[in-house]
Amino acid sequence: MSHQYITLKKVSKEHLDDLNHVNNVQYLLWAQEVAKIHWEKIKGMTSNTNAVWMVRSHQVNYRLGAFLGDYIRIETYIEEVRGPLSLRVVAFYNDKTDQLLVRCKTQWCWVELESRKPLKVTEEIKKLFLNEKTPH
Repeated sequence: MSHQYITLKKVSKEHLDDLNHVNNVQYLLWAQEVAKIHWEKIKGMTSNTNAVWMVRSHQVNYRLGAFLGDYIRIETYIEEVRGPLSLRVVAFYNDKTDQLLVRCKTQWCWVELESRKPLKVTEEIKKLFLNEKTPH
């Protein structure tokens, strides 16, 4: 099982669209936020590097709506790492019903900070993403 990060969000008025459910853009904002938090936890366990993650693509599948006052459980993990690319899954669940609301798959590219050229993900990072477990 891969390393996973889980957090909980309460839906507030600023998260809603004109139909009074969570705006689709909000899910992408949350997906990027949890990806960053998850990476920061992993990064602290790695040797120093001059590389960063850049988004290459997002695939978002919306299944059910979330509404004012709902609690959304957000889970993220890395599904695979190949060369400079990683595939991150972020799943959004209604915390009360455990129903899947939205699933986002994002392909990230590991790039050298100054040149922005892709770098192969190190075995150290790959192992942390795919094999190790750390506290949430």
